[in-house]
Amino acid sequence: MRPVILDTRLDLDRIRAARAVIDRRFLDTPQYECDPLGRQLGCTVTVKLETANPVRSFKGRGTELVTSLLTGEGRTEAVCASAGNLGQALAWSGRRRGLDVTVVASRGAPAAKLERIRALGAELELVEGDFETARERAVSLARRRDVRLVEDSLDIETCEGAATIGLELASGSPAFDTVLIALGGGAMATGVGYVVKSLLPEAEVICVQPVGAPAMTRSWHARRVVTTETADTIADGVAGRYPIAAVLDDLLQVADDAVLVREESIVVGMRLLLEHAGLVVEPSAALGVAAVLEDRDRFAGRHVATVICGGNVDMDAYRRWAGA
Repeated sequence: MRPVILDTRLDLDRIRAARAVIDRRFLDTPQYECDPLGRQLGCTVTVKLETANPVRSFKGRGTELVTSLLTGEGRTEAVCASAGNLGQALAWSGRRRGLDVTVVASRGAPAAKLERIRALGAELELVEGDFETARERAVSLARRRDVRLVEDSLDIETCEGAATIGLELASGSPAFDTVLIALGGGAMATGVGYVVKSLLPEAEVICVQPVGAPAMTRSWHARRVVTTETADTIADGVAGRYPIAAVLDDLLQVADDAVLVREESIVVGMRLLLEHAGLVVEPSAALGVAAVLEDRDRFAGRHVATVICGGNVDMDAYRRWAGA
C-alpha cells in the first residue's frame, strides 16, 4: 500500500532516515500481544514498551535527533523545560555528544525524575509553579545565554524521533486496528499518529489525556488552541496548559479522536499493567489502558495497540496508587 499523503510538518522519509541517527538502544523496543491484559480488557492488546532504554521513556528518540543537529551546527549548550522525562533524555543525549545541558523543572516534579536529571550531569534549575512556569524560565535562560532552547513538540525533531515508534508499530504482525497514544504537548501523538495514518490509514488513532489536564484535547475538539488556568493530575508528564498552535494543526490531521479519562481509571490502569503485564509504569503510560476501561464497549473485540511511554515514577507514590 502506498503511504497516504498528510499535510503536516512531518516527513516520512526524514522519519525513516532518523533511525540511522538515533542510538540503537532506543530502537526496536519490545512490542507484543499481552494476552492476560487483553483478557481483562475484553480486547486484543499489543503493548509497545518505551521504558526499556537508558532513560526509561520514549523521549530519547527525539533528543538523539536534536543533539545530533546541535553538534552538527557546532553548538555546545542546550536548555529545556521539562516535566522530567525530556530533561533526562536531553541530559543523556547531550552527555553522549559533549553538550552542556540545563534543565528547568518545577520543584513539584517527581523526585525520582529530578534525581536522574542530576545524575546524568545536567544543570538542574527548579522553579515554583508548574511546567508552564518552567517553560517561561527556560525561554528566559536560553535568550540570556544565547543558546538553543529545545522545545518538546514544537521542535520537529522531537516529533519525528517519536514517530520512529510508529514505524515499528506499523511493521508488526498482526496489524492492530486502533492505537491509543498518551497526549500531552503532542510530540508522541503527532509523530506516531502521522506514521500510523500514513502507513495504516484504516487504523484508528485515539489520543488520551487526563480530565485534570485537558488543554490539548479541548483544543482538538474545538479546532483551535484552548488553554487552561490549572492542571491537576497524577500524570505529570502530560500536564501542560498551553497547547502549541503548530502542533495542534498536525494533530488535527492525524488523530481520529481525543478522549479524557479520570484519575481513578489511570490508577486502575497502572495496577492492571503491574498485575497482568509485570510492568511498573508512570501514570502517563497507563492512559491507553484507562481509555479502554472507561469505554469497554467501544473497544470490545478490537485489536488495540498502546504505547507504554514512560517508567520514571516515584516509588512511594506508585505504592500508594498501585497498592504494591
